[in-house]
Amino acid sequence: MSKNIKLIITAGFLLVLILLVFILRGGSKYGDVQLSPGNIEVPTARTLQWKTQSVFADSICNQWAGRSISDKSLDGKGNAPRILLAKLFMKKDIPEANKTILKLTAWGVSGTSWVLNKKGDYDFSITIYTTILYLFGDQPELLYPETKKYILNVLLTEEGNKFRTKAPRTLGLVGETENHVLMTEGSKYLKNQWLRNHGNQDPRYDNVQNGMENHLLDFLAGMKTNGLYEFNSLPYIGYTITALLNLEAFASDKLKKEARNVLDYMNWTYALGSYQLKHYPPMRRRYEKAGITDITTDYQSVFMKSWLSFSPVAEFDKNIGGGEVHALMGAIMPYRPADKVVEMIFDKGNGYFVKLGHGPQSCPEIFTAGNRFLLSAGGVNRGKFSIIVARPVTLFLDDHAQDLSETIHLAGPGSDFMKWNNTGVYKNLACAAGPVVIPRTFHPAAKNDLWSVYTSGDSLLIAVHSTADFGVISVFRQSDAARLLTELTKANSDPDKLKTSFQFPEGPKITYDVLAPEDKWVMVSADGQMLDRDFDKWPLINRVLKN
Repeated sequence: MSKNIKLIITAGFLLVLILLVFILRGGSKYGDVQLSPGNIEVPTARTLQWKTQSVFADSICNQWAGRSISDKSLDGKGNAPRILLAKLFMKKDIPEANKTILKLTAWGVSGTSWVLNKKGDYDFSITIYTTILYLFGDQPELLYPETKKYILNVLLTEEGNKFRTKAPRTLGLVGETENHVLMTEGSKYLKNQWLRNHGNQDPRYDNVQNGMENHLLDFLAGMKTNGLYEFNSLPYIGYTITALLNLEAFASDKLKKEARNVLDYMNWTYALGSYQLKHYPPMRRRYEKAGITDITTDYQSVFMKSWLSFSPVAEFDKNIGGGEVHALMGAIMPYRPADKVVEMIFDKGNGYFVKLGHGPQSCPEIFTAGNRFLLSAGGVNRGKFSIIVARPVTLFLDDHAQDLSETIHLAGPGSDFMKWNNTGVYKNLACAAGPVVIPRTFHPAAKNDLWSVYTSGDSLLIAVHSTADFGVISVFRQSDAARLLTELTKANSDPDKLKTSFQFPEGPKITYDVLAPEDKWVMVSADGQMLDRDFDKWPLINRVLKN
């Protein structure tokens, strides 16, 4: 091979590696700066009486247990592990399930799959094999001794003390993603623990002495104090939760508690940013998911619906769309959310205005809520390699909306989400550099050339001003639409001034810049007081107590 060819190959490899750095980690500074925790504690109290059985959960488990597994589906990243998990859990086709497990192969390696690691992603399977081992490993009537031995010795390929935080075959230059670290290292930890608890005294399997427990504790502590890098990710948030559920159920008391803390943080931010299981926040990863308009079946919502089916809440939206892969784990695993999470999803009380920071070169989440509504900011893309999907600012109401098209929403400028800065949400107010979209089912109760006022329920009014390149939404707790129209028009009569400021009748004046750069909050000032627009430095969870 000539010297020039070797140089070309080397340069090509380095180029691929550099691209992978940005694709996996977005060039982010995530974790470099520890975020302030903010002024809202994550609730952990649990006093609700949860049911031991659920019709919804049973239907999910039966659906999975009733599936067949073809020989062609035994190798590769497919559904075979979950089908087998469901069969064992529902005590169905036990001999056949054990026979099938003995046919499975360790078809790949753990970690991110990419051009130099084409057989990656095996940790997706390992995670479920770990669940099977711990749920049924001491029940020989369900998981036969030879089957358990096969899972331990053949299928669970991760063991020992090497805690890997770098993506495979990247020369240690590319950080591994959260979901892969948790699935791979969590499963490794749990195999070590199983072997140790069942008589193997090899020091490699002592998670305290070999450092595995501290590594995982540190990793989880980073997620709890800096938030998630893959926040709201489609599809990866589901696999992150799955790995955390294994640790929360099966790890040592210390690690179990820390995994529960991370789950509680994730579910608290979900509760703050959702209403009646409608959830449409900005997310990191993946761009091809940007076109999704379903607002009720992201994977965290699917887990929540499985958990809620065991709760005292009788009626809620049980649509899971294509999320049955995660509904199963939610139905089977023992974790349940804190009381306040369940309450906040359905009841916003007197309302709130919260800002959630995600660290440097990232995107915040911003929500304002009140009795029977929530305004959800859509976020901002921070450049191509940020892997952040910005979404429209969306208004959730006390209704049965399932899709973005059924909500009042706005975004802009244009239709390219990578050019949006949809962080323009303040208390009871939202604005963006694009028109407000009103579903056909909404009709104004009062209207003039500048404002339209819509009703929701018996005492909620939604005021809308919309042009081709600007829109504003404001929500009011009152019932007289004509009166509000008069007051709004008097306080905000100049359409040119509206593009930079909004005056609440008998309230504060808010200024904004809907064409703000990607690193600045759209909102500029409130009642003459300049706002902190540098959201890269915002605390993890902060409630704004004053206008």
